[in-house]
Amino acid sequence: MSNVKFRISNQMLAKRIIPCLDVKKGRVVKGINFLELRDAGDPVEQAKIYDEQGADELVFLDITASHEGRQTMADVVNKTAAECFMPLTVGGGINSVNDMRELLQAGADKVSVNTSAVLNPQIIKSGAEKFGSQCIVVAIDARHREKNTKVNIEEAHAIELKWETEPVAVDENTIYEVFIHGGRTPTGIDVLKWVKYIENLGAGEILLTSMDADGTKAGYDNELLAAVNQTVSIPVIASGGAGTLEHLFEAFAKGKADAVLAASIFHFNEFTIAEVKKYLSEKRIPVRK
Repeated sequence: MSNVKFRISNQMLAKRIIPCLDVKKGRVVKGINFLELRDAGDPVEQAKIYDEQGADELVFLDITASHEGRQTMADVVNKTAAECFMPLTVGGGINSVNDMRELLQAGADKVSVNTSAVLNPQIIKSGAEKFGSQCIVVAIDARHREKNTKVNIEEAHAIELKWETEPVAVDENTIYEVFIHGGRTPTGIDVLKWVKYIENLGAGEILLTSMDADGTKAGYDNELLAAVNQTVSIPVIASGGAGTLEHLFEAFAKGKADAVLAASIFHFNEFTIAEVKKYLSEKRIPVRK
């Protein structure tokens, strides 16, 4: 009963519009399906623009940190935070509570874990206990699996998981699978089982990216969004696929998202934050002024 009340209350809150800065080697980049990256500017300058436009939050992701085995660039985070007054979420290469502390001290309001959360889920629990659940965002890169696909057991256990149990492996009914290392590595983990697992560990929010939709500008995966929202009570941020104002509306109306994250439409000046909020307000989606 308590979960139902939380979800109803949460849906009445203003929806958030969140630009995302995917950063590689100190530059903002954007690609399609996590590939074909192209330069989209300086992260600090981009952050200043979004702050001035009235973005509700900003997500800063060092997209190759985990794959390259290094930490997020704290100096860039510090410079970005110094120029922004909106909440800042930072992710990429976070492997310990000490990494979280460093980024929070550098100016982040929240930290996002993805690969490290899969390899060692206790980082979620430890971070939540140390800094509060509101600081811990778990990012999930999800890819569609055809229903009833025969599961390769070796693939499902291809990575070494530091878990006491493995309650979230894919089975013949799995529709969405979790990927890590910037979308490079399949895990054999069922997305819907995973989101419930991380909620129980203390995650305060989920940043859900559809790898199939990412960068296509063909719309969010609202089926995935709705399924996750029906599974958990914590806020879910929609990511991957924004191309039109209608796509943002559908993520709220159909996917039941609590926030929408977008990159291309903002980086390449297709829409401003103000235009997005005006459109959504006219569609009776509650947004912050």
